[in-house]
Amino acid sequence: MDVRERLLGIDRSFEFDPETVTIADEDVFDRFEPVVKEWWLDEFGAYVDQNEGLFTPPQREAIPLIDEGENALVCAPTGSGKTLSSFAAIINDLFRRERDDPDGLENSVYCLYVSPLKSLANDIHRNLTVPLEGITDRLASRGIDTEIRHAIRHGDTESADRQRMLKETPHILNTTPETLAILLNSPKFKEKLRTVEYVIVDEIHSLAENKRGTHLAVSLERLETLTEHSPTRIGCSATVEPLSTMAQFLVGRTEPAGESRPCEIVDTRFVRDFDIKLECPTDDLIDTPREIVQGRFYDRLHELIDAHTNTLVFTNTRSGAERVLHSLRDRFPDAYDEDNSGCHHGSLSKERRRTIETGLKAGDLDVVTTSTSLELGIDMPHIDLVVQVGSPKSVAALLQRIGRAGHRLGQTVEGRVIALDRDELIECAVMLKKAESGFVDRVFVPENAADVAAQHVYGMGINGVKREADLRATLERAYPFRNYTDAEWESLMRYLTASYPGMEDKNVYAKIWRDTNDRPDGEHHYPDFDVGEPLIGKRGRLARVIYMTNIGTIPDSFTCEVFVRGSDEWVGSLDENYLDTLEPGDVFVLGGRNFEFRYRRGSKVYVDPTSARPTVPSWFSERLPLSYDLGREIAAFQGEAVDRHETGGIAGLRSWLREFPIDENSVRAIARTIEEQRAYLGPEGMSTPDRLVVETVLDRTAYRRRFYVRSTYGRRFNDGLSRLVAYHCAQRATANVQVAVADNGFSIEMPLNRKVDIAEILRSIGPDEVATELRAAIDGTDLLQRYFRINATRSLMILKRYKGYEKSAAQQQVSSEMLLSFAQELDSFAVIEETYREILEDKLHVSAIEDAIERIARGDLAVVSHEVDSPSPRSFGLATLAASDVVLAEDESAVLQAFHARVREAIDETTESAATD
Repeated sequence: MDVRERLLGIDRSFEFDPETVTIADEDVFDRFEPVVKEWWLDEFGAYVDQNEGLFTPPQREAIPLIDEGENALVCAPTGSGKTLSSFAAIINDLFRRERDDPDGLENSVYCLYVSPLKSLANDIHRNLTVPLEGITDRLASRGIDTEIRHAIRHGDTESADRQRMLKETPHILNTTPETLAILLNSPKFKEKLRTVEYVIVDEIHSLAENKRGTHLAVSLERLETLTEHSPTRIGCSATVEPLSTMAQFLVGRTEPAGESRPCEIVDTRFVRDFDIKLECPTDDLIDTPREIVQGRFYDRLHELIDAHTNTLVFTNTRSGAERVLHSLRDRFPDAYDEDNSGCHHGSLSKERRRTIETGLKAGDLDVVTTSTSLELGIDMPHIDLVVQVGSPKSVAALLQRIGRAGHRLGQTVEGRVIALDRDELIECAVMLKKAESGFVDRVFVPENAADVAAQHVYGMGINGVKREADLRATLERAYPFRNYTDAEWESLMRYLTASYPGMEDKNVYAKIWRDTNDRPDGEHHYPDFDVGEPLIGKRGRLARVIYMTNIGTIPDSFTCEVFVRGSDEWVGSLDENYLDTLEPGDVFVLGGRNFEFRYRRGSKVYVDPTSARPTVPSWFSERLPLSYDLGREIAAFQGEAVDRHETGGIAGLRSWLREFPIDENSVRAIARTIEEQRAYLGPEGMSTPDRLVVETVLDRTAYRRRFYVRSTYGRRFNDGLSRLVAYHCAQRATANVQVAVADNGFSIEMPLNRKVDIAEILRSIGPDEVATELRAAIDGTDLLQRYFRINATRSLMILKRYKGYEKSAAQQQVSSEMLLSFAQELDSFAVIEETYREILEDKLHVSAIEDAIERIARGDLAVVSHEVDSPSPRSFGLATLAASDVVLAEDESAVLQAFHARVREAIDETTESAATD
């Protein structure tokens, strides 16, 4: 019976006309062993229109590649069979070899599956059980005994289970990046990795953008030197760009200065049908009373949930997820209770999260609210709608979240985005339009991270004396270190060998020795190496224990206790991430009261009570930042929107906006914002790809001068640019400068009697000075102190665990503060240089700032100033930034309405004047 006949026999509800439908499956199907074919047909024999046969698009392309040992990056939406496309050829190969070899498979690992999440590893483990047991049972029914073992190994694995894996080693091992690094240094288990022939890296985009991915990339090169043959590498992602960069990140290089290993790209990211739309509860988000907006929002959310089987609701903060669920239960007590609704986020207990996950998998929950914790991970086959409240800040995040709905190919992915803010309306409209066109934000890979390099060089040295050239070559074959320089290597060596004077006095000891091989009659001769060969080895009897108990890249964090200066009155606690945003003089809300930040000592923060308005909202550190690429698209949208209004008026603008996947309320609200902005500030009042707008407001009542710099390029960019501008302002005006940062710009505030020209500052900064001045701007800040602690701990300069004693993150912070000034005085000290690099490159997007400043210097990016009595409509969000705390919601609404009234009054006066003239 051929494939077509088998299909027709499996499920008559999926009949089709074989004369008009092409099934391109025979070549893929024939690669399988007979028993694997049987299992596959029984599981996937039904014809699905989008599949055109037995295999989904990623399976059809990836299975032959993996079967032939080709490296492959598989990009496909959630629910399109991406995971099985990676495992199918591997499972088939293992059953074939188990059958052909009289002794069966060796007692060692053949396939490594690496995921960023333990829950994802657990889910894949369960999913692997289905094909492995199904195929094994079929063989057993014919009297053929086979055993393909699989297991999970991560930080929570019990010691007994670890020991059991040495005796009965899994052929497929599911693990995390951190555990893989530990296994590579395990004297016994690393021998079990010599047989690895396949490595699957799941959700590669979420790893590549941070140091976990950097760490993994080097681990894969270390695995390469360990294995008998170069393993086939398979990367999986639903949403990632650029694909060529991710492919290079996955496979590394054959030689440090050589070409990337070959890698085939399976790009089936857009094989699913999307039904996505932006909605808004009203066409007027300023003058419509807040309770009406909220009421309409919850009525619509309830309507959507009621019309679907299972709904997943994403919010931008954990508190938002809690609040939405609470409000649903409060407003609709007969519809939602503990049995059919729930909340899932990282602050909940592991047991509570597991209960919610179980309910989602079973389809028992009508609605679950979450922040980011369910973007990746478990399969949720019953979810048929995803609602995103507010902007997810990137197209990639939007597609990842919306893709949780309709978790099978052939089902339409249905998602609704609901915006409750005018700035987010524009942001989301652009995001959905770009998502429809196939746009995905780029992933930026951290490069030359010295702390990661320190861990791996130390680890390789612990495994035995090595040629220095071999260690460096292993490091540089990894994509993030492809441009590693001699100077960076020497700086790393000086740190690891403790060659700086005074290091041991600070309890920072050498981790490796570095020397040339002695002659045979010398004290330190290693016969495996040539005389005079530069070698590296470990230092210290506890080196292996220190390494195994301290490696990893995920930083510990802690909460800081907040006290009033002088009285030592305790007023609450703050997450340390929030302190990254605070400078002395900044005002924030805690417990319903306003406090001015003064300074921090270790884990204690000291403040002064104040009546001044807040400058940094409490949610600042929790929300994801807008992606730089999407920010550029928003600037382009604003430029075109102004042109559309110029040529076609409000009617032409609305007509154009109706081409976007947005409802009529959104069309009218966005059009009104553009029209009011144009009427208030004129044709040069909107920031575009070729123009930055600076507004100056003189508040004589509060005796403050406020600047609103509108750049749409995201919070990271604006955080960096605002620090640079504030640094110049402080130098010129010798004043206490307050900064507030958002995704669409930043504000700078100072006393009224201090006068600076922000536009002139932006024009005067030299592109070559940006990095140096930004580095100077962060000196002495809590941001620098925190990142130095994180990098000092990652570099094993500060040990989290030593001789049974564990240092908390707060204790690590105290230790780092004592080391910081010492480290800053050393010449090219690797740990401090990495701290500056990470802040400037990874956190503040210095390269994009340099590009913008260079464009300003060339005249390609104009800086336009406006002095106004009230912020313009596109600056309302900046002007009320801190008032967006929940406790100040009514204040924010009142301020927005006051701003809007002033803008309308100014527009009316201009219109009347023009009519009179």
